[in-house]
Amino acid sequence: MSTEGVDNSRRTFLVGLTAGVGALGAVAAVVPFVMSWTPSAKAKAAGAPITIDISKIEEGGFVVNEWRGKPVWILRRTKEMVETLAAQDGDLRDPQSAEEQQPAYAKNAVRSIKPEVLVLLGVCTHLGCSPKYVKEPTVELAHGGFFCPCHGSKFDFAGRVYKGVPAPLNLEVPPHFYQSENVIVVGEEQGAA
Repeated sequence: MSTEGVDNSRRTFLVGLTAGVGALGAVAAVVPFVMSWTPSAKAKAAGAPITIDISKIEEGGFVVNEWRGKPVWILRRTKEMVETLAAQDGDLRDPQSAEEQQPAYAKNAVRSIKPEVLVLLGVCTHLGCSPKYVKEPTVELAHGGFFCPCHGSKFDFAGRVYKGVPAPLNLEVPPHFYQSENVIVVGEEQGAA
């Protein structure tokens, strides 16, 4: 069979067209695969910092918000609540907060930036239950605090764990800072962005 007089331009065109369609198909297959590696807007928002206005929380008031799927507690402590903290040191497992359950700026006697405002993650360090806020003294908590009815863990108004309960650590203080006098940003520290 002789190839003289055959027009190769049509063959070249068809080979080029087939290669181009194949390349487009490969790109169309790879793009969704690569895009699946990037987090969705919902996933990004789940880890994003939250802003909480504390101006309407009265003394002794307690509010719950959510950050990263965990409850964030804000307690506006009364003067009496703050004063009871030092008297409880002998009953606590880690009264000086030696275990790293808080940022450096909250490693103090009240475990907070401002003595009257406590910010905690409301997750028991035993099995991840959410303890209850106990404002007034009870049989379980002589001074009030937080009580986990699931297994009996007890924490004071600074989130410090009592001796002889299942929870091994103090409640966690999340990273946070004051954006203004009455607005707290939970989920990042001052200057981080």
